[in-house]
Amino acid sequence: MSVSERGSGRPAAGPAAVGGPDRPVVTGAADDVARILHAAVGAELPLGIRCWDGSTAGDPGAPATIVFRDPRALRRLLWAPNELGLVRAYVSGDLDVEGDVFAVLDLPDVIERVARHDGIGLTARERLSAARTAYRLGAVGLPPAPPSEEVRRRRGPLHSKERDAASVSHHYDVGNDFYRLVLGPSMVYSCAYWTQPPGGSYSLDDAQRDKLDLVCTKLGLRPGMRLLDVGCGWGSLAIHAASRYGVRVVGVTVSQEQAALARQRVRDAGLDDRVEIRLQDYRDVVDGPYDAISSVGMSEHVGRSRLVTYAQTLFDQLAPGGRLLNHAIASVRTLPPPARGERGFIDSYIFPDGELTTLSTTLDALEQVGFEVRDSEALREHYGRTLRAWVDNLLPNWSEAVALVGEARARTWLLYLAACALAFEHGNITVHQVLAVRQGERGASGLPPTRAEWLASAD
Repeated sequence: MSVSERGSGRPAAGPAAVGGPDRPVVTGAADDVARILHAAVGAELPLGIRCWDGSTAGDPGAPATIVFRDPRALRRLLWAPNELGLVRAYVSGDLDVEGDVFAVLDLPDVIERVARHDGIGLTARERLSAARTAYRLGAVGLPPAPPSEEVRRRRGPLHSKERDAASVSHHYDVGNDFYRLVLGPSMVYSCAYWTQPPGGSYSLDDAQRDKLDLVCTKLGLRPGMRLLDVGCGWGSLAIHAASRYGVRVVGVTVSQEQAALARQRVRDAGLDDRVEIRLQDYRDVVDGPYDAISSVGMSEHVGRSRLVTYAQTLFDQLAPGGRLLNHAIASVRTLPPPARGERGFIDSYIFPDGELTTLSTTLDALEQVGFEVRDSEALREHYGRTLRAWVDNLLPNWSEAVALVGEARARTWLLYLAACALAFEHGNITVHQVLAVRQGERGASGLPPTRAEWLASAD
């Protein structure tokens, strides 16, 4: 079933002529639109194309069809002749996808260029040619307003507490019911750890439970210890660590909706005496020392310029001999910064001000402040599988998702989850669990002498 069939609310356009008093009347827009789209993405599209006038182009047997429902979709691309123009057309509903969304996005050359910040889009010459074609098709006009879901105005210095809180709110405060629909009962919004192939009796929730156990095991949690969970989300790790490992936990988040639900889940689990959820920036935590610190899927929001400060803050709150587990998405290679003033889909719609750094950048920041890095484990393939599982949760519940957050935001999430799944699978981005220690007396790490003993130490 296509996205449009799941609730776009737009009937399919029948064959029609497009024109007006000052425009030539034409039919058969699809071939021209296909040429413009090919130029924009810089790759052959093994897909079908259908336009507002009912005309078609491309492969009729393709697993997916791109539908230009309105000439405004072409106009959006002319005014923003890059990734953002196509995204705006899709999010607004001017452009639709029928069929397999992964087939539309799985273009390795395009994925690689976007990952390298080379981007996609029309050159000046291609844009001029496209404008002539758009005029002939009756698609020229003033720039359409971007969808309201796009973040355009950002207030305050980059990565100030206030601006970071606003960025987090944009992403996380869209409704806990929507996150429950996408994430499933576990309410864990980070890479799962798949110890078995998915399917049958082994589900996403099982893989998320195994990830929480992996984190707790690496941290060497034992009854009576004190854990700080930075970016605690909806409290899943805090609840798991307290109930299964007997530790006392402080979880901090700057998302109001996350904090409210996390507190409720803690109460429902009967763990009020062992788990405290705070609406607090990690930079304001001053009640250490903690025996262990977890930061799962949070440091991507910190920013390259603040990584050393982040590392120092956590180091200062950790007791000598304590362990830090930093679980974060990373770039697989050093990338040039995006062109000045140019923002892509993720920054404009999903994670405002989010920055991916390389593993080496994170390790350098940790070591600068005194951490000893003891282990790093890449979980790239696990995240691709996790993201596909989230898509599998979203698609069958599309009508409910639209009712919860609106169609435009639901579309941003489908595009985001599917595109990220492919980026992980193609090796453009990765995710690492880094374990570091604050050395104790005479340099003691507190770790067993072999990795096998360490990973079995919680059994």
